[in-house]
Amino acid sequence: MSIFPRRLIHLAELTLADAREAKLKIVTAESCTGGLIAGLLTEIAGSSDVIERGFVVYSNEAKRDMLGVPGDLIADFGAVSEPVARAMAEGALKNSRAHIAVSVTGIAGPGGGTPMKPVGLVHLGAARQGRSILHEMQLFGDIGREEIRLKSIEAALNLVRRMI
Repeated sequence: MSIFPRRLIHLAELTLADAREAKLKIVTAESCTGGLIAGLLTEIAGSSDVIERGFVVYSNEAKRDMLGVPGDLIADFGAVSEPVARAMAEGALKNSRAHIAVSVTGIAGPGGGTPMKPVGLVHLGAARQGRSILHEMQLFGDIGREEIRLKSIEAALNLVRRMI
């Protein structure tokens, strides 16, 4: 029995198998998901040969301190933005021994949204050594905190699979 839906467990198993076959290690950098991506991946027995580490960087200070995200980037664009998602992925890669990094920053709600950055807005990034950083923006809508976080996990794993 898992705390995660079966569809996400299956996606995690596929992601781990793909990374394992390619001999790649993964690091996560998570804000609005609070470590749930790493939690899902480590729910799978034997994942330690693929999962290198995870960063939970909920505060702006943590993004700066742990991942090296420039403070002016956060000030100029906001924590929930494409530049910050990209910098989080890049910082996670630099501050780990992993080959692929995935980042997520968003507004899970129920509050905190604005007309420019509504609840359900999520920015994801993925970095791999020697490749361009991928970015994806999702507008899930105000579908509830739990559902936004679950959909963010799914989007993150799909982004990782594109990087493998």
